[in-house]
Amino acid sequence: MSLFGWLGEPAVLPWVALAFGLCVGSFVNVVIHRLPKMMDREWRAQCAELAGREPNVEPRYNLAVPRSACPSCGHRIGALENVPVFSWIWLRGKCSACGAAIGARYPIVELACGVIAAYAASRHGFTLAALGTLFFCCSLIALAWIDFDTQLLPDDLTLPLLWAGLALNLGGTFAPLGSAVMGAIAGYLALWLIYWMFKLVTGKEGMGYGDFKLLAAIGAWLGWQMLPLVILMSSIVGAVVGIALIAFDRDRRGKPIPFGPYLAAAGVIALLWGPEISRRWLPVVA
Repeated sequence: MSLFGWLGEPAVLPWVALAFGLCVGSFVNVVIHRLPKMMDREWRAQCAELAGREPNVEPRYNLAVPRSACPSCGHRIGALENVPVFSWIWLRGKCSACGAAIGARYPIVELACGVIAAYAASRHGFTLAALGTLFFCCSLIALAWIDFDTQLLPDDLTLPLLWAGLALNLGGTFAPLGSAVMGAIAGYLALWLIYWMFKLVTGKEGMGYGDFKLLAAIGAWLGWQMLPLVILMSSIVGAVVGIALIAFDRDRRGKPIPFGPYLAAAGVIALLWGPEISRRWLPVVA
């Protein structure tokens, strides 16, 4: 049996996908940590250029360079300290050099990506749909954490996600192409209209343009038929979490709450279980 034939065995593929997904999750953590800093560097360089000044010369910094290091002491993370999930457990959530705490976010993101990869492989097999599911969900995980930290939804992630959804749906991988195109258009316009209605009534901006692009990307993957479910789920979860934050954390009162994480969570749920949820629950609600 060939290597690819062995990997495609139903009893083997989910475990291989789990290991692959854990490694992808490690890279997603790098994106979450570094992409906002890369954007900040780019903005500062653009501001210097517009002001007629030479931008500061800074060391090379991207998703690959430099090597990962402890933010507290600068200790370079070795290979054995960089094994997804297991290294965090082995190190007891602390840097091996200085003992500074390593956030639980890292193993959570890695484990989430691994479980999604295993689920996608068991559901779709060794197919483009399985890889697409992993790419979609991992992109949304990265966008959710970045938005939570910075209240930014980078075009560097949302726009490739949108085009990737349309490209995959050329063959109807997740939705017919016409539905995907309408989903992208409707997703953007839906939140754009809500944004302007809210601004006209209150004089304030209720959300950012990144939210429009994110919902457009989700629509490009799932088709316009899934958008009502995505908007409903994200609004309900966002309202519940927002009320809880205001009730239990007085420091959060008056501060904007990012909507991107709730859109992202709803998008993942809709891709994985959307048709089943629509069949079982939407008729009850209606």
